[in-house]
Amino acid sequence: MMSAVIYEKDQHNIVHLILDKPNAGANLMDREFTEALVAAVDKLQTDDWIGVVFRSNKSSFFAGGNLDDLYATTHANAPALHNLVTRLKDALRTLETSGKPVVACINGAALGGGWELALACHYRVALRQGVTLGLPEVTLGLLPGGGGVVRTTRLLGLQAALPWLTEGRQFTPQTGQELGLINELVDTPEQLVEAAIAWIKANPHTQQPYDEKGYRVPGGTPGHPALAQLLPLAPAMMRAKTKGTLPAPEAILCAMVESLQVDLESALRIETRYFVTLVCSQVAKNMISTFWYQLNEIKAGVARPQGIATTKVTRVGILGAGMMGAGIAYASAKKGIEVVLKDVSREQAEQGKAYSHTLLDKMVKQQRLSEQQRDGVLARIVTTDTAADLTGCDLIIEAVFEDRDLKARVTREAESQLAPTAVFATNTSTLPITGLATASQRPANFIGLHFFSPVDKMPLVEIITGQETSDETLAKAYDYVLQIGKTPIVVNDSRGFFTSRVFATFAQEGMAMLGEGIPAAAIENAAFLCGFPVGPLAVTDEVSLTLLAKIRNQTIKDLHAAGEPYLSHPSDSVADRMLEASRPGKLAGAGFYQYRANEKKHLWPGLQELFGGDTEFELAALQDRLLYIMALETARCLQENVLTSVRDANIGSVMGIGTPVWTGGALQFINQTGLPAFVARAEALERRHGERFAVPTILYAMVKAGATFKD
Repeated sequence: MMSAVIYEKDQHNIVHLILDKPNAGANLMDREFTEALVAAVDKLQTDDWIGVVFRSNKSSFFAGGNLDDLYATTHANAPALHNLVTRLKDALRTLETSGKPVVACINGAALGGGWELALACHYRVALRQGVTLGLPEVTLGLLPGGGGVVRTTRLLGLQAALPWLTEGRQFTPQTGQELGLINELVDTPEQLVEAAIAWIKANPHTQQPYDEKGYRVPGGTPGHPALAQLLPLAPAMMRAKTKGTLPAPEAILCAMVESLQVDLESALRIETRYFVTLVCSQVAKNMISTFWYQLNEIKAGVARPQGIATTKVTRVGILGAGMMGAGIAYASAKKGIEVVLKDVSREQAEQGKAYSHTLLDKMVKQQRLSEQQRDGVLARIVTTDTAADLTGCDLIIEAVFEDRDLKARVTREAESQLAPTAVFATNTSTLPITGLATASQRPANFIGLHFFSPVDKMPLVEIITGQETSDETLAKAYDYVLQIGKTPIVVNDSRGFFTSRVFATFAQEGMAMLGEGIPAAAIENAAFLCGFPVGPLAVTDEVSLTLLAKIRNQTIKDLHAAGEPYLSHPSDSVADRMLEASRPGKLAGAGFYQYRANEKKHLWPGLQELFGGDTEFELAALQDRLLYIMALETARCLQENVLTSVRDANIGSVMGIGTPVWTGGALQFINQTGLPAFVARAEALERRHGERFAVPTILYAMVKAGATFKD
């Protein structure tokens, strides 16, 4: 029978425990592995050996825990998980206290459980290239449950271990060596085993540093005066980041502090209890569902048309060198793509290129990039004010102002220089693609690529297909988004598409609250305490009321031409009064917030005079209004076939428009609330605040069918 851990003894009397999960591409820390490891450790108790080498037969070292098992764990079957984790930890603890050397040969990624296995070894050898290390469990609402919290805290000290555990940072073997967690770097798989054998022979009797008598944890234990002074600040700083919406970072901090006050065996039991509690939590279920299952489906190309060969963009033309165009140029050039950055003048195009220079200089200063690498990226960005220089581009991305006539003009100008197979994409955030495509001679090659600002930080790109967009064009756009390291979601055409429609409801609801006389600080704090990264008033300042007014005017114009009425929103009058007060937003230095050089932004005191601020409110009601308005609009997008999948809704809402991470996305928020309860609360909000909170028919149908949102 095949085993996940192959037991082999070499001529040196060294036992090689070879990790090789049957019929799988990667090793997983699951029941099969645990049973195999326990059996191997039991065999070692009666065998004659001088050391142990852990190595992998896969391209990676170890992929971590089996999320299928964790996702299926509930409070009812939690004891089984607790027992399994305990058996795994006991086996590793038996190995590390055997008195004989145990070495990990890390040939590829060792994340989560894989890195925890390596930490339980006395010596860690890694390849210099192609290896990623770390404990990213917190990004899925979990904590490292295989000893990672306990061992990392004891080896690095509480303060130094915090970012690696509570932020889930991944790192290179070189950084691991600097931290003292990687002992040796080699260049080939053969050298991994050679180094392991050499170290075992040179160190016949060994133990972990924290098992040595008199070992002092770096920085001290919680009772140490210096650390005791810092400890009261840590929870407050964490709460300031998470707003209390993410249980995992707080559980990790608790486990870290508590683990340093007891012996290691007790510390491992404490860690297990926190781990199992988090596994059963709704937040972890939300995050695993969205950021593991659904995100991996997107990366695997689930929404990409099948049967079409994968393509790579070699030369991209970008029309408009403002902040968005400059950001797209940077993202493309950084991934090795030649960029032609065009604006109305060479000077303006150069200003756009300077944006990349600034970002790259910062990376050089942080030693994340060499000067030669920086110069290579910059050399790939060519600036121009001439359309003829777009010749040879296989993709054009238009990133000019939200003006239909201007977009039509640059479309025609650029297309005259392109090969018939080239794709033309518009970065519009609101204007329907099918309408913009009327300016194109090749509407089948026309598509929307909606980036988010700032492009260098925002991971999402919303791909919008027009009525005539071909599958080949969609496939090429999807490939390009993955090529530059972004996450694509695919939506159908409509005014505002998906993300802009839903984002607008968030911004508008914040302004509507202000217009009702609710204090601005209460509105912003309600958003923060929900877990939104930015409040609705602050984010409106970032976008600018001027732009929102242009979009509104264009919408009114388009609807009038189509013979449809424009339905005013309570936020419209707020926006108009702010513009009348010459406070359009951050760029002007004056919006809902006051912006002054060398000064932290703060809410403009004049808001109270302009809108009042004495209306009584309930914090929970403000939070509900922000969460529900976005979820309802997302459901409408699905009902109208603008969205075609739950995964795109959830990933897009979190990565693109700031839906709180703990929800797992707008539709997952409805799931976790429960469809009947969500509908009842939405109906109450509609009675109080108007038809913008009206429940879409899709939700009533789902309640009747007892359904939930799932792909």
